[in-house]
Amino acid sequence: METLNAAWGLMTGFDPALSAIVGLSLRVSLSAVFFGLLIGSPLGAALAIWDFRGKQVLVVISNAMMALPPVVVGLGVYVLLSRAGPLGELGLLFTPTAMIIAQTILITPIIMALTREAVLPLRRDYQELMLSLDVKPLLKLRTLLWDARFGVTTAVLAGFGRAIAEVGAVLIVGGNINGLTRVMTTTIALETSKGNLELALALGIVLIAIAIAVNAVIYYVGQFGRRYQEAS
Repeated sequence: METLNAAWGLMTGFDPALSAIVGLSLRVSLSAVFFGLLIGSPLGAALAIWDFRGKQVLVVISNAMMALPPVVVGLGVYVLLSRAGPLGELGLLFTPTAMIIAQTILITPIIMALTREAVLPLRRDYQELMLSLDVKPLLKLRTLLWDARFGVTTAVLAGFGRAIAEVGAVLIVGGNINGLTRVMTTTIALETSKGNLELALALGIVLIAIAIAVNAVIYYVGQFGRRYQEAS
């Protein structure tokens, strides 16, 4: 109880170290979600809309990449950004940018696959209409993405939930440097091993609160989307 009270005091007192760690975690994860959305949503919609040779292979690969091991992704990004790697001259290793790259690789397949699942039923509904109107490919893509916006929003929130809870990849490419690349998950692991349970517990409570909030938003977005579709 003393540890819990101390952790609560850190949260209610807006401890500077705690606030900095939470702020960096949100900045890295939200940036990764932004880039994952830019890459994953058009690709997912394209897989749902158009038929081409090798499509099923790409679908299987994209779905399999949802289960990418974070440590393997972290290792791959580390090799690319290390001094001996092809991108070593950029000096991005052990920076928030490297963490954003790793998280983007992890969540893009999630957004891509869930966007495809959201757009696929709309493609069947709109197929004949769009063929009769000879709709341009980009207009078709934008239209179906807009109509599937509730499903895409759910995909984005699922990607954010994966990113904010990630520890393996960001630990490898970020290095868990105090004041620079230390995020909530890596700090919890470090502080627990050091016996500093107050900070670890405070961050754990914040992380759980974020997870509950994200899942609540996913639920209500899904409910609202279903009611909207039934009404229309």
